Amino acid sequence: MNLRIVLVVAQLTLREIVRRRILWVLAGLSVVSVALVAWGVDRLVTLSRANGINAYELEVGVSQILILIAFMFSFVLAMSAAFLAAPAIASDVETGTVLAMAARPMHRADLVVGRWVGLGIVVAAYAVGSGLLAVGVVRLISDYAPPSTAVALGFLAFQSIVVMTTALALGTRLPGIAAGAVTVVLFGLGWFTGVLGSLSSAFGVQSLAGLGDAFRVLFPTDGLWRGVIYGLEPPQVVVATQLGGRLAAANPFFADSPPSLAFTAWCVVWVALVVALGAWLFRRREL
Repeated sequence: MNLRIVLVVAQLTLREIVRRRILWVLAGLSVVSVALVAWGVDRLVTLSRANGINAYELEVGVSQILILIAFMFSFVLAMSAAFLAAPAIASDVETGTVLAMAARPMHRADLVVGRWVGLGIVVAAYAVGSGLLAVGVVRLISDYAPPSTAVALGFLAFQSIVVMTTALALGTRLPGIAAGAVTVVLFGLGWFTGVLGSLSSAFGVQSLAGLGDAFRVLFPTDGLWRGVIYGLEPPQVVVATQLGGRLAAANPFFADSPPSLAFTAWCVVWVALVVALGAWLFRRREL
């Protein structure tokens, strides 16, 4: 693999995204979404204070709304990442562009890794930028700031990288639409099995308790989502929910601890393995 060629492909990927005005569309959607969030939070804070809600209760309420916003945004981000990355290789094959590229001194792995770098920059920047905008607006309106904004946004960006990597790898062998659809379904299944596993653990159903943990190893988006929740929750919510006993673990919007270092390290390895798998599949594909 040639690092110089990888960087050239990444640069070309960024230019292509800008040329297609994808960034402008994503930025516009973020601004509109945050404007609606600002209006909703402003109405909640104003009416709650008028009804005599104390600062502690208001902080808890705003924090839960912020987590819900992050949850909805994670799905928007997942779909954006999936359908942005899925045709990155597939469209090159369908249009015959890859044949012109292959005629040059470039390995197919260079194209896959270069596309991954370029797309990763866009997806991570979009996740962090939109997240900072939403958190900043909520803080300006309600005076509530999450305890670990950097942790929450870091895991949110990491989650989007996992989705993007999956779509890119699938796109080396599947049509773009099919690769994007499969990736979105996997993302939904990851969240579902995570909730099912937490409920099973809380209710003592041991036969299903390990289902969520097993799927997090195979597709780690739900485990990374727990890090987003942990970064946005105020400490008093964590303490109060822990006092509720084992049923606290059944709440899909509660996390009393961030993902472990071992799990985070596995996610890094997972991304590297999937990129390598995508390069291997693309190398074996007949053009």
